[in-house]
Amino acid sequence: MSDRARRGLENFLSRRARPPRELREELALPGGPLPLLVRPHNTARRMTLRLSPDGSEARVTVPLGVPLREGAHFARSRIDWLARQRAAAPQAKQLEHGDSLPFRGMALRIEWDKAARRQPLVMQDMLVLGGPEDGLARRIQRWLEAEALALCRADLAEYCAAAKVDAPDLRLSRATRRWGSCSTSGTVRINWRLIMAPDEVRRSVVAHEVAHLVHFDHSPAFHALLARLHGPGLPAADRWLKREGRSLYLHFG
Repeated sequence: MSDRARRGLENFLSRRARPPRELREELALPGGPLPLLVRPHNTARRMTLRLSPDGSEARVTVPLGVPLREGAHFARSRIDWLARQRAAAPQAKQLEHGDSLPFRGMALRIEWDKAARRQPLVMQDMLVLGGPEDGLARRIQRWLEAEALALCRADLAEYCAAAKVDAPDLRLSRATRRWGSCSTSGTVRINWRLIMAPDEVRRSVVAHEVAHLVHFDHSPAFHALLARLHGPGLPAADRWLKREGRSLYLHFG
């Protein structure tokens, strides 16, 4: 055996197997199987279980060093709780004339008139639009996404100026796991559904991602910067999102 081959074999044999980064399984619930995702987190001090905002997945976070199988066992021990949570999750409904639509924390009544403009228009407590009725929901979603992009860009510019960092590229997300994210390349993604939440809730998520541009962790320095950027309303915004976040998936499934 050549020296090169021997070194390669030695490196292979000495290489320690890396622990899996996540575990995916299915949980047997009374109403049908539920996907499960178990992941470690470097700041977690205990195992936590939650249901995704749209009710499509159970997620367990475990501290580093805790076997992922223990997280799966933890989820299975709380099947009844998960079943209740999934049953309470909102079921997506196709929007129609006369329905109520959340927009920036307000309730708008959808008024469809074939003779009206296709582009939705907010008039007091109504959202007025025309065009074919069978394309109503699609046009409303496109309008909401455009509004979300414009407002999030303004939020991003404001918070980046306060944090003294350059504003990165901003893209809308349709993720079911996160309200916002910040990649190592600096791109910020914000879930478009936050346009239906109160302004301070959307702005808290944007501020969170801007703080990550400076501190790519959840250290005390990160939280201090986030509190400075968003201001005293941050705890209330966090509570709203935990309490009402699933309601943002009621429409546009």
